[in-house]
Amino acid sequence: MLLQPIEYATLVEQAPILIWRSDLSMGCDYFNERWLAFTGRTLEQERGNGWAEGVHPEDFDRCVKIYTTAFGKRMTFEMEYRLRRHDGAWRWLFDRGVPSFDEKGEFIGFIGSCIDVTTRVEAEQALEAARQAELSELRELIPVCAHCKHVRDDKGYWHKVESYVARVTHKQITSGICPECREKHFPGL
Repeated sequence: MLLQPIEYATLVEQAPILIWRSDLSMGCDYFNERWLAFTGRTLEQERGNGWAEGVHPEDFDRCVKIYTTAFGKRMTFEMEYRLRRHDGAWRWLFDRGVPSFDEKGEFIGFIGSCIDVTTRVEAEQALEAARQAELSELRELIPVCAHCKHVRDDKGYWHKVESYVARVTHKQITSGICPECREKHFPGL
């Protein structure tokens, strides 16, 4: 069953994704209601390159390069960037644009859709931070032989604990007997 024009328009406007369209000038000439509600801006404010005012400054150059390259080659693109939401919060969007053609097969611009992927991006960032913290902690571990207690250095060589600690910390080790060992091995002391 084909959608009637009014049904199609309703579908595009109410879809739970942000939809945009650009013309041959590379400027955008359409944004659906979800996009406008997300940004809190009017169609007139977003038209042309106005939408780019909401792109995070750190993401702007990369976004423009991806878009202009894909536009010039008439090829599909995908990218993620931060866009300012109506409340001022930066949200990560996954944006996919595809070339658009008229009924004669002539290129007329791009059509794109975006979804908010902030939750996924933040989860990935938290996971990476935890991974880096774990790696940092692992780098601090000193590999010690379970039997002879020699220590392996960064080059794979094994050293007595005393010489390793002296070389790494520039401190000398003195020997003694802890209370537990004294009680267990030298009960008469």
